[in-house]
Amino acid sequence: MGEIEQKPTPGSRLGAPENSGISTLERGQKPPPTPSGKLMSIKIQMLDDTQEAFEVPQRAPGKVLLDAVCSHLNLVEGDYFGLEFPDHKKITVWLDLLKPIVKQIRRPKHVVVKFVVKFFPPDHTQLQEELTRYLFALQVKQDLAQGRLTCNDTSAALLISHIVQSEIGDFDEALDREHLAKNKYIPQQDTLEDKIVEFHHNHIGQTPAESDFQLLEVARRLEMYGIRLHPAQDREGTKINLAVANTGILVFQGFTKINAFNWAKVRKLSFKRKRFLIKLRPDANSSYQDTLEFLMASRDFCKSFWKICVEHHAFFRLFEEPKPKPKPVLFSRGSSFRFSGRTQKQVLDYVKEGGHKKVQFERKHSKIHSIRSLSMQPTALNSEVPKQSPQNTSLACGDGAESPRAQSYQPTKELKASVEEPGPQQSPAGSKLADGAATGPLEEEEEEEGGQDGLQPSKPAPPQPSTGSVTGSPHLSELSVNSQGGAVPANASLSPNLSPDTKQASPLISPLLNDQACPRTDDEEEGRRKRFPTDKAYFIAKEVSTTERTYLKDLEVLTLWFQSTASKDDAMPDTLKSLIFPNFEPLHKFHTNFLKEIEQRLALWEGRSNAHIRGDHQRIGDIMLKNIQGMKHLSAHLWKHSEALEVLETSIKSSRRLEHFCRDFEMQKVCYLPLNTFLLRPLHRLMHYKQVLERLCKHHPPSHADFRDCRAALAEITEMVAQLHSTMIKMENFQKLHELKKDLIGIDNLVIPGREFIRLGSLSKLSGKGLQQRMFFLFNDVLLYTSRGLTTSNQFKVHGQLPLYGMTVEESEDEWGVPHCLTLRGQRQSIIVAASSRAEMEKWVEDIRMAIDLAEKSSGPSADFLASSPPDSKSPEEAPVADQESEDDLSASRTSLERQAPHRGNTMVHVCWHRNTSVSMVDFSIAVENQLSGNLLRKFKNSNGWQKLWVVFTNFCLFFYKSHQDNHPLASLPLLGYSLTIPSESENIHKDYVFKLHFKSHVYYFRAESEYTFDRWMEVIRSATSSASKAHILSHKESHVY
Repeated sequence: MGEIEQKPTPGSRLGAPENSGISTLERGQKPPPTPSGKLMSIKIQMLDDTQEAFEVPQRAPGKVLLDAVCSHLNLVEGDYFGLEFPDHKKITVWLDLLKPIVKQIRRPKHVVVKFVVKFFPPDHTQLQEELTRYLFALQVKQDLAQGRLTCNDTSAALLISHIVQSEIGDFDEALDREHLAKNKYIPQQDTLEDKIVEFHHNHIGQTPAESDFQLLEVARRLEMYGIRLHPAQDREGTKINLAVANTGILVFQGFTKINAFNWAKVRKLSFKRKRFLIKLRPDANSSYQDTLEFLMASRDFCKSFWKICVEHHAFFRLFEEPKPKPKPVLFSRGSSFRFSGRTQKQVLDYVKEGGHKKVQFERKHSKIHSIRSLSMQPTALNSEVPKQSPQNTSLACGDGAESPRAQSYQPTKELKASVEEPGPQQSPAGSKLADGAATGPLEEEEEEEGGQDGLQPSKPAPPQPSTGSVTGSPHLSELSVNSQGGAVPANASLSPNLSPDTKQASPLISPLLNDQACPRTDDEEEGRRKRFPTDKAYFIAKEVSTTERTYLKDLEVLTLWFQSTASKDDAMPDTLKSLIFPNFEPLHKFHTNFLKEIEQRLALWEGRSNAHIRGDHQRIGDIMLKNIQGMKHLSAHLWKHSEALEVLETSIKSSRRLEHFCRDFEMQKVCYLPLNTFLLRPLHRLMHYKQVLERLCKHHPPSHADFRDCRAALAEITEMVAQLHSTMIKMENFQKLHELKKDLIGIDNLVIPGREFIRLGSLSKLSGKGLQQRMFFLFNDVLLYTSRGLTTSNQFKVHGQLPLYGMTVEESEDEWGVPHCLTLRGQRQSIIVAASSRAEMEKWVEDIRMAIDLAEKSSGPSADFLASSPPDSKSPEEAPVADQESEDDLSASRTSLERQAPHRGNTMVHVCWHRNTSVSMVDFSIAVENQLSGNLLRKFKNSNGWQKLWVVFTNFCLFFYKSHQDNHPLASLPLLGYSLTIPSESENIHKDYVFKLHFKSHVYYFRAESEYTFDRWMEVIRSATSSASKAHILSHKESHVY
């Protein structure tokens, strides 16, 4: 490693005496000389309620005491913690690490300083040490007991059950009740005892470290996690509470968050006497004033809160410790306070480098012996994360997963996914605020009394490595691995607890998409690039080749991977095996030969032989005609695919074992889409052939040698598509209903004959608490609204249903004063909802009115559906109360907790939730037609070179591979909500055929090889980033029986 250069400490830069503490972060640094002077003893209360006395020099700065505590605990990640104490005015304040201790603690003999968590990261998997997570778990336990971490009873019971598992081990009812009688974890614990015992029964086999991990997984989703309330008043005198978190400044009314100001929105923080001021960046879409003012109890309270805001901003937003400002010559204005210590990025970098030795520690309250493993490699980024969490697997940047035909799996070189800052408010360390992909320069000033800048601007930096998974995370993965949320890096997920101001997606970058990970195609290489034919027909033929490669890989998911897995497990009935595999294997064999023919023809077309001189091989129609005629002999197998889909879903419904088997297979990386989607791929492929041949016929003049074959092939494929079209429409609806069923809890009979899906999306529902985000699902007989509660499966809990029979829709912006507002009046209940934009509102109004018309023409309400009401379906009078309890409700489905369903953080439902948009069945059908594969060059906003990637577009998403030979994608980018444009001159992208994708601060540039491929990528991506035209929608509605 070499010697580490000695860097000046914060104290030495300020001219203060060197401290005696050993930094927990600066590697290779020896203890500095102890400051001379009298020693004083300070009592420190630890998080396990023990007290320790520390002797420190009176003149030593606060950092010496904190370092001494961290050294005593052998704590590597001590920068997340702080020391708090009551000052002489009985105000609880944090120990300033730069000021002498004696000037802060005036009577040390009578003061007990508490060692507590100060900075709560957005994701507990960023904590690499087991000891650190143990201390965080103790903090959660303490906050529960003190009433600071408020939550509903079910959440509290689940939290306590993990604490009990950590302390006494596996479930024993008598021992559980005895332990709960002796230990009070929450004031009203007696009423929760049965729930705690019930939850504890599900944790059998969980180690203390895993219990800590799961405890933090539940706690981090709670609204009050890591929140310390500071009483204040707004300009109208309304009593509120202010708080600060990694995301920014939060406003609470009681224990309910009513507003949030992300760091990206804040330009300046200051205080004048007891007035706390937030100056916002100009925003034309915001209704807030430029400067917000809050009144606090006193100047000391105000300054204390301002300081902690400055520290949070620096810790989570800056890349390095801010440098001290030069002292003014004559006089100073304002506070000289600044953040001292390492930022979160520096903490993560240090742990990543492995510059520490892991040591044992003892759990005071646990009866189970647990030590930190000494055998783990210190360089493993998530070596301490409990293995039981499926999200902790890393991404392999190799040749893809090994074929299941191989009897032994060889380990591949693994690279961790990295997290880019999702928007300006994201921390450089990869905090899960997904709003964009890379932060830009942040011009922020925080001043005290109008004169002192307290925070330094954030500096732009390349993406920083993630330290682990993001379980249930915007947050939805901007770039996420495995859309089904299987055994993938948990970075690939969505966060469930964002405020309305942070409904964004969490951007994850795989090794493939990291600047440093894969070979680049720079300008030198570009000069040596092969010159291909320029004829448009060549690129159309090449599209057939590239998409055929993807189609074969999709077939292999069933014929190779799924069949191999099924052969090792008898969960699948033989009748189902005989229905699926014999009907897909002939297709795989046929299309393998088809692909070889196309690639041989392209090789000749490109001039790799003398045949191109005669021009005999500059066509593709003859191969298409020959093989489409061959496909007609396979039509019997195609007709069986719809039956296979129905039998598969029926078998899953009747067999829990088969359900678990299929769910486990969907967690594999190769199954990058829902399993039942692959059963429909052959039907979709016929439509792609039809589109390609239509383009060829349009391109060639009638006199062209290839025109006749292309036209004949088009006639053949059109006939096949027409025969299978009605079956395909029916199966797409059937597949979509079953996919939605996995995302919903609280309803058992979603899939019934005659029900058809129309639209899903995010709307805000007006209730007693104001506008609350809800997920709406529109079918041809009913409208469901749901919320994303706290469940291990990230499902949406059904809160209400509105039968469409007799419903009316009214625009009610003027009545309620809410933009884009609608009133839905049903026979039993009325609700008020608001869309995110006028266009969104119009789409909902159109589809709801169409669905109402269809419902009116039917025989009446669906008795079958109404007979199975959701568990929490309430009368109209009770509905607002139900909504108030929905955010952290765990009680929706006990079975979902018992099943431990896989994390489903990247389904289209979650994308719509976090992008605050909607998508219809028509959009899904258009997306099926617009599928594309091929090589693209990609560049980040602030990177220099271009990376060559194999990219597959399907299901509103771009999937990224290192090469077309890879068996599974390394990352994905859901496109709903993104804007598709061409770079402007000011962006200095001096290349041809470049298009730009951007969502808020996420910016990606992609470069195609020709004008035709550029137009095709623009066409298909535009279909995912924007709604189809009215004419296109109407043409589809004719074939979709709503």
